[in-house]
Amino acid sequence: MDKEREYLSILKDMNRKAYAPYSNFKVSALLVTKSGKIYTGINVENASYGGTVCAERVAIFKAVSEGDMEFEKIYIYSTDKDGNHKITPPCGFCRQVMVEFSKDMKIILVAENETIETDIETLQPFLFDETYLK
Repeated sequence: MDKEREYLSILKDMNRKAYAPYSNFKVSALLVTKSGKIYTGINVENASYGGTVCAERVAIFKAVSEGDMEFEKIYIYSTDKDGNHKITPPCGFCRQVMVEFSKDMKIILVAENETIETDIETLQPFLFDETYLK
């Protein structure tokens, strides 16, 4: 099995574990570091909506908490309440976290029969980063 198929299998398995009782919109993410290590994440919703955390940030924060901060790519996979898959870009919060940790990371949006590879500068052309804080 090639890496892409393996990653899709992991994403599908993780997607079933997402905690999305309010939106029924489940997201899973798989982060690959430059060292080849994999970190996964799922969205975890909360009744106080602001306490919700996206799958992409869960995967990134897991890597950062392990001291692994050189990212190669992140795969994002989602399903709606009917189990349909569609290309879903990361939200603004996740994009900003991606800017913070890895501006050169590839972002791969995955659906059942479609994949789009992009980058953070395409999704967020006017980056807010550390240069504004000096």
